[in-house]
Amino acid sequence: MGNKEKIAEVSLAFIGLTSVAVLTVIIVFIFAEGAPAFREVGLLNFVAGLKWSPSTGQYGILPMIAGSFAVTLSALVVGIPLGLGCALYLSEFAPKKAAIVLKPTIELLAGVPSVVYGFIGLTVLVPLIRTYLGGPGFSVLASALVLGIMILPTMVAVSYDALRAVPPVYREGMLAVGSTPWQAVKMVILPAARSGLLAAGILAMGRAVGETMAVIMVAGNATIVPTSILDPVRTLTSSIALEMGYADGLHRQALFATGIVLFVVIGAMNMIARALMRGK
Repeated sequence: MGNKEKIAEVSLAFIGLTSVAVLTVIIVFIFAEGAPAFREVGLLNFVAGLKWSPSTGQYGILPMIAGSFAVTLSALVVGIPLGLGCALYLSEFAPKKAAIVLKPTIELLAGVPSVVYGFIGLTVLVPLIRTYLGGPGFSVLASALVLGIMILPTMVAVSYDALRAVPPVYREGMLAVGSTPWQAVKMVILPAARSGLLAAGILAMGRAVGETMAVIMVAGNATIVPTSILDPVRTLTSSIALEMGYADGLHRQALFATGIVLFVVIGAMNMIARALMRGK
């Protein structure tokens, strides 16, 4: 092994160890800052409490947990079918010239600031929902539609790469025995690309869970457990972003504890998704 290879190997190892060290410091800091809130409020009262009112010393985050799940799952219901459909069209059915134009156009959506999506949702979606469906307009539905569009670039890009990674001989073999293109997609291509498509779903889920600004603008930020897609909600990330600037004492510790819960929830969701991926 030459000197250049050794330098490259050491550099990569250093970068990797630095990344792990930084992540470890962040995790330790969050847990150190948030743990006192668990002791003061009580873990069960904190996680299962229905009332969030720092001014009266009530720190229950169940409404925010429910809001986060409602918004994320609703966004996935919107974004995953659209993203997978776009990826399938671009990969299997679109003319080459159309694919050359459409794929970069969709990927450009990833560069649009989240506040722009939120502003469009605030000025267009919220009034439409209020007028035609009732309620305040600020709702799970508005958040789901905005986030569903925001996760499209991730879903399309990763799904497209997964579909194109399927060996061409699979398609050619199915077509050679008389199958239609759609039959080839359904019976061979989708099963062969399953792990990559699950990875796309995991990344889309992470994008949806972690979004803050756009959700703040269209969700309504009400600390209630939603019972309808037309109800206003507040997510865990929104709660942290809205209150961290002025919080102190137990209130600040409770926001860090909210971050711990968010960390655990995202980790659990990723572990479940990866287990499903391995099981396939």
